[in-house]
Amino acid sequence: MRHLLATPRALLVLPPGGQGWRGRTAAGRAVVALARMCLLLLVLAVPRAAAVEPDEMLADPALEARARSISQELRCLVCQNQSIDDSNAALAKDLRLIVRERLRAGDSNEAVLAFVEARYGEFVLLRPKLNAHTLLLWLAPLLLLAATAVGVIRRTRASWTAPARTTAQPLSTAEQQRLAELLRRERDPSA
Repeated sequence: MRHLLATPRALLVLPPGGQGWRGRTAAGRAVVALARMCLLLLVLAVPRAAAVEPDEMLADPALEARARSISQELRCLVCQNQSIDDSNAALAKDLRLIVRERLRAGDSNEAVLAFVEARYGEFVLLRPKLNAHTLLLWLAPLLLLAATAVGVIRRTRASWTAPARTTAQPLSTAEQQRLAELLRRERDPSA
């Protein structure tokens, strides 16, 4: 195992001969898995680079922080699964500029969100408001969890109360004789 730790190349390549994972020892596979997990954690730990460009940023740090928090609540209408703070789309940049313009004009965070929502519709909000037409959206995870719990409980109860699927049939006389002979040999190997 010491040679695997000494050579980083051994962590990333498979052994020669096309043996794949079968050519590695258990310790070698564990080291490779650990190295890959560390690499994945490192990639996930690096903060995402926001798409906000330096020319968009406000001079006042407090206003900029407010703009960033508002931008993280607004959906990019082009990307649809990113906030405008993370998106590089031209429309996202325009929305970021509108947010900053409204903040410079003295609007509150709620007023900025209301302005953008009035202009682009409720879809622009990453967290839609709870009302009659979004109720199913908000309740869907709870309903799915409840349905899964009911299914698991039913399946568990059914397995507890179900009769045995196979019933043992009695041995025939020939099978009983064969069993007795095998048991006799087991007890007395010289016979």
